[in-house]
Amino acid sequence: MKINQDGIKYVLHQAKENNVRFIRLWFSDILGDLKGFSITIEELEKGLSNGISFDGSSIEGFARSDERDLYALPDPNTFSLIPWESDENSVARIFCDIYTPENKSFEGDPRYVLRRNLQRATDMGYTYYVAPEMEHFYFKSNQTTEPIDLGGYFDQQENSFSGELRRETVLTLEEFGIPVGSSHHEASSSQHEIDLRHTDALTMADTVMTYRLVVKEIAKKYGCHATFMPKPITGVNGNGMHIHQSLFNGDNNSFYDPKDQVYLSKIARNFIAGLLKHAREITAVTNQWVNSYKRLVSGFEAPTHISWALVNRADLIRVPSYRMGNNFSRRIEYRAPDPACNPYLAFSVMLAAGLEGIENNYDLLDSKEFELKNKDNQKLPSNLWEAILITENSELVHNALGDYVFKSFIENKKIEWELYNTKVTKYELDRYMPIL
Repeated sequence: MKINQDGIKYVLHQAKENNVRFIRLWFSDILGDLKGFSITIEELEKGLSNGISFDGSSIEGFARSDERDLYALPDPNTFSLIPWESDENSVARIFCDIYTPENKSFEGDPRYVLRRNLQRATDMGYTYYVAPEMEHFYFKSNQTTEPIDLGGYFDQQENSFSGELRRETVLTLEEFGIPVGSSHHEASSSQHEIDLRHTDALTMADTVMTYRLVVKEIAKKYGCHATFMPKPITGVNGNGMHIHQSLFNGDNNSFYDPKDQVYLSKIARNFIAGLLKHAREITAVTNQWVNSYKRLVSGFEAPTHISWALVNRADLIRVPSYRMGNNFSRRIEYRAPDPACNPYLAFSVMLAAGLEGIENNYDLLDSKEFELKNKDNQKLPSNLWEAILITENSELVHNALGDYVFKSFIENKKIEWELYNTKVTKYELDRYMPIL
């Protein structure tokens, strides 16, 4: 275990200054669900130095094994008060890295998986930055898809109920220390988007976990329900999580080239080519639910084919327009993921695909030429089972996730697919009962 003594002093000082009584230790399971347990302030110093033991089978998702002892070691950099639980006796949260009793990083910890992939980027001289655009719906309860507003894209409803929910969500995120770029109403009724400012991928993965909880907690506070389900309503746009990505070498944006016609560097082109080549392999991770593939269909502003373009919003990879003088903003946008994925694993496989392109000097064809050359192998998987079978045979994803998470993730997804296949859906009842 790596102990940060300065970090420990900082956390203990902040806890004392803010009269913290309880600390929630958070981590992610393999499916991306937020897990955790609470300790009292009396246990904090010991926990920061030695970790706190817990039942590690909680990290396995659906594919739970027998109970095992693991240790949650709090990361002092992630200490923050929980705004809605902080009064005279405040409550704080800290994200944790997971260790074995032998003081080794637990290979099944999604946070460790991302750390390992980021180290690969560091060894190549890069820092990986991401900025997700996350969409969600507000419904009147978790038992219905009845919207709380009928607004449309960029409608100004700041005085409406949903506008107030979004405003309070942004303020709460900022209390957590999470900077927000912008927010707006999305295309579908009662659908909203909050865009987070770019930061390093590990910080952003922790942020995504916090963000999803904040959105839900604020909605619950006002008696409604927020969901990041990829496609909760038939016939309207689903929830996406477009991810803006860039690599920096120190203070220099490695995706920017002032001599290129569109200011896109060779490194950026290699990175895009890597994402394109391995897009089908990583889709089970970036779109991990049965419902994810109800969103990835034509006609609803979600990508269905493997393609790239400058500006065009219909493609899998979009290269936003370059604004003169803003070199730091040169980036790419990967548009397939949805906000219900595990961010630690999703960032890991996207980074791995991009770095593969750089290391092996993948050539990026012109967007039209790419489309013609790849027309026979151009579609993203159309359902979870197809995606599982492709990912199961992917050396890139296996290496990115590591043996433990790779096998567990595939097992979890197969369990989900089998459960789905045993259910009789409303569509089947409506379609077949009257005629069969």
